[in-house]
Amino acid sequence: MSVRIFVPNDATAIACGADKVARAIEAGLAARGIVANIVRNGSRGLFWLEPLVEVETPKGRVGYGPVKPSDVESLLAAGLVHGADHPLSVGLVEEIPFLKKQTRLTFARCGIIDPLSLEEYKAHGGYKGLAKAIEIGPSATVEQVFESGLRGRGGAGFPTGIKWRTVAAAPADQRYIVCNADEGDSGTFADRLIMEADPFCLIEGMTIAGLAVGATKGFVYCRSEYPLSLQVMEKAIAIARTAGLLGKNVAGSQYDFDLEMRMGAGAYVCGEETALLDSLEGKRGVVRAKPPLPAHKGLFGKPTVINNLISLATVPVILEKGGAFYRDFGMGRSRGTMPIQLAGNIKFGGIFETAFGIPLGELVYDIGGGTASGRPVRAVQAGGPLGAYLPVHQFDTPFDYEAFAAKDALIGHGGIVVFDDTVDMAHMARFAMEFCSHESCGKCTPCRIGSTRGVETLDKIIAGNRREANLAVLTDLCQTMKLGSLCALGGFTPYPVLSALTHFPEDFGATPKLPAAAE
Repeated sequence: MSVRIFVPNDATAIACGADKVARAIEAGLAARGIVANIVRNGSRGLFWLEPLVEVETPKGRVGYGPVKPSDVESLLAAGLVHGADHPLSVGLVEEIPFLKKQTRLTFARCGIIDPLSLEEYKAHGGYKGLAKAIEIGPSATVEQVFESGLRGRGGAGFPTGIKWRTVAAAPADQRYIVCNADEGDSGTFADRLIMEADPFCLIEGMTIAGLAVGATKGFVYCRSEYPLSLQVMEKAIAIARTAGLLGKNVAGSQYDFDLEMRMGAGAYVCGEETALLDSLEGKRGVVRAKPPLPAHKGLFGKPTVINNLISLATVPVILEKGGAFYRDFGMGRSRGTMPIQLAGNIKFGGIFETAFGIPLGELVYDIGGGTASGRPVRAVQAGGPLGAYLPVHQFDTPFDYEAFAAKDALIGHGGIVVFDDTVDMAHMARFAMEFCSHESCGKCTPCRIGSTRGVETLDKIIAGNRREANLAVLTDLCQTMKLGSLCALGGFTPYPVLSALTHFPEDFGATPKLPAAAE
């Protein structure tokens, strides 16, 4: 059996030179007459080590990283194929603390398997969830998801089981499954990683959803910035179809289900479910007023399950191990695990899947290693570009939907962007308003006009023009946007603005609050 060497093939690793590294290893092996199988796996999500080259050894997979093409010759000379020591060696990959501390349920196969090998997917537990769903039938499948406590991982946190129950009960001649893979939040990459590292997991999850609610057709809505994801997903869908795992009589059952990829242009508002549906129908992505809910009248006017990609990719493990197994992770009403994405000015950036409840400070300092710049942390932004800024004195907040809401913050898609003490929070607040004005679909006045007036008002505050009066205008404007906007784009924009103003008033020229200890 030939040696297996793994070189990641996801967008992050490729951006860091993985393709050149793979070619250099191939050439070096050929020059030495060594027969080896170079597997282009997905990333494990330890991005500071990319490209992370791994070699299979009797004691486990030994890693080296970050590897440059110029490192390959010395790696081969040192004995890469045997997992020998080298200055770039990180030892057994499974023992790296960042990975070892995780509870990987949704991302269990990412970085381990060849993303397009159906055999490897099945060998690592793949399609056991679908087999279970076929065995217990649609109603029991919906109830397993309900029992798991799974909530939408895209931002709103709505219980997935309730959504599925509603669609299953809606009378219709056609129902749809739509996967929201329009991952637009700053610092997030979980959707992309699943599509590029474990695409069959999403395909299996959507197939289970189709079986559960009686839908025979599904669509994955992906943004244009993810061309590699589209490529990998389309290949995986074709493989699954050829294997009888999509199409008529899925896996030899009486159920039919097929799916297609759809590419959006990358408008942030198309991450909102109703705007996404408009875009999917070939229209301009504009938010629809609710009701009717998509569960009753969604894609092409039919009952539609529209879930975030991570929600759907989590379904296979729930069906395989049972709803009660998944529900036992987490805290309060936040059940299961969450792929938390650590980004920004952080030493160890990447994906960290863990049960809900881990304190924010532990994520930033113990897991992420603090700032990459080495300077003190000043704030983190959680929940994307419209999420709140949390100061250091709130770092004891557990990662939990309700605990974050109590701090006027959002979990969102699980992204955490770290800033050191050089950040200017007034300018970050202005960025949030400008982002909203740029991305607004224009349908409602508070979002369309409010964000533009917000940018103007912040410019006056930053310039010192009638600062106190304009701060009052800004606060009033934020309340109007929060309460009057049609969707979360306008409604959430006040979160970063008001949190920056509340916790860092000195950056706006206002009087600083009392020290944190007094709060």
